[in-house]
This record gives sequence, structure tokens and C-alpha cells, in this order.
Amino acid sequence: MKIKLYFPIITGTIAVLSLAACNDDSVENIEPQQESQRIEQPNALEKVCYYVDQYWSSSAVLTTSLPTSTDTNFMNSQMTKIASLWGRSNPTLRFVNDPSSPNSTYNAISYSTGKIYYGYAIYADAKNKGGNIVNAMILAHEYGHQLQYIFGLPSVSESTARPNELEADGFAGYYLRRPAGYNQTSFAQIAAAYEFAQSIGDYQTTSAGHHGTPPQRRSAVRLGFLLGQYDLTASSFDYNFFYYYQGVLNGTYKMGKNSQNPEIDAYMSKYIDELRKIQSGEISAEELKNLQ
Repeated sequence: MKIKLYFPIITGTIAVLSLAACNDDSVENIEPQQESQRIEQPNALEKVCYYVDQYWSSSAVLTTSLPTSTDTNFMNSQMTKIASLWGRSNPTLRFVNDPSSPNSTYNAISYSTGKIYYGYAIYADAKNKGGNIVNAMILAHEYGHQLQYIFGLPSVSESTARPNELEADGFAGYYLRRPAGYNQTSFAQIAAAYEFAQSIGDYQTTSAGHHGTPPQRRSAVRLGFLLGQYDLTASSFDYNFFYYYQGVLNGTYKMGKNSQNPEIDAYMSKYIDELRKIQSGEISAEELKNLQ
């Protein structure tokens, strides 16, 4: 069964700003600039890298902005920070609007051609439920898929999208902790983000689009957050993520020593049992809020 999410549609007056007002954050409403009357649907590879199992409708259009300048500036600045953290230039970030069918934009998709399309509806719902940090995490997750395209990751594969999605969750958790990223020092500070992440997606374990169960997604974010203690390349992150997160394949973690990264292994050894309990559901989402 595919999950369909609906929420109230909020409409408002769109004001056209003068050039002089474009840099005035006190003016909230802006006129979204449409780029195209048609949006390409994701291909077979890219369908692994969507946030929700739902695609753009035929009436959806691309825009360069969200309904407010504050939100647009926030997302563009986050895109720059996320890409810079990995030493790369920004992918193309565009937003998807569909006045005829607003719920069809409840998604974010990372394209292998170096583009991220972010729906109006998922942006609004994420911000409403958890504030800016939720959209920062979703964007970091989608950029994680860009890293996968660029570097041929993940190094683990199976018949579902679970390794791709859980690693992208890990990349997001990593970004939220890094000082050059979102710079959150306590796991409790990102609670709203991982709670939103584990609340949506395809959890049917036999589905090709399976994103991982909610406990698996929470443990993936936690593992990425813990690895944020270290400055890693994308490939090094991939190696360490899957070294500890064997729950992707068989529900357990490797217990051997990480000889390639003894410093990381000494640090991670303190959290192996905790990660196992998160992945199995023994540590609940509520109890996660007490973790540092």
C-alpha cells in the first residue's frame, strides 16, 4: 500500500515586489518565477531517490522561489552550505508549484542530472510540523542522493531502495551536526527533523521503493549524527556508515574492529548497543530526545 498524505491547502494573496523591495525581508510575499509548464518525471534510477512515493502532476510547474522571500533565501542558503560541506558547488535547486493540485507537490526528488526539485506542499508541511530544521534535513537527504550519483554510492545494495534511503538519512544527520553544517551539538536539537523523516515514506518491506522502517530511519539519522564528530569524505562516510549499520541487510551491526579508522571505532564502540536498540525499536522515538 502506498501512503498518500493530505493536509489543508492554505491560499494567500501574492504580492509583486518592486526591484528595490526584493532584498527587504520584512516583505514576505513574492511572485514565484515560473520556468516551465512541464516537469520531467524521475527515471527508474531517480525513483529510488524521492522523499515520498508520489510524483509531479501534469499541471505542476517549476519556479525559482517559494511563496515568501524568507523561505526562498533560507533554502538557497542551506543548499550552498550543504554542497560546500562536501567541497562541491550547488546543484540546481528548483521548487514545484501546482495550484490545480497542491497535494501533488508533497515530494522532493533528486535527479541524476544534478537537480533537486522541492515541492511547495512538503515544504509547508515540514515547516509547520517542525520548523526550518526539518526542511534543512530533507534538503540534506536529497543532496545525499546527489553524492550517491556522483561517487557511485551506496556500496551496499539490495532489491529495495533501503540502502540508498538510509544512507541519505545518514548524510542528513551528519550535516545537521557538522560545525560547517547546521551545527547542532545535541541529538535532542534535531528531534523534529528525524521525527518527520520517519513519519513518511514507503515502509512496505517488499516494495522496490522501501525506505526503511521508522526505527531503521531513526537509527540511520543517529548514526550519521554520530559520524558528524569527524570530517569525512563522501566515500569515507559510506564506508563507516555501512560498517556499523549492517541492519540495512540483516538487522545486526558488525562487532569487529574498524581497522581502517581506529579513532572512529573507539568512539563508535560506545554507541553500538544504543544503535542496535534504536534500530530494533527498543529505544523509542520519545526516548531518543534524551540522547546527546
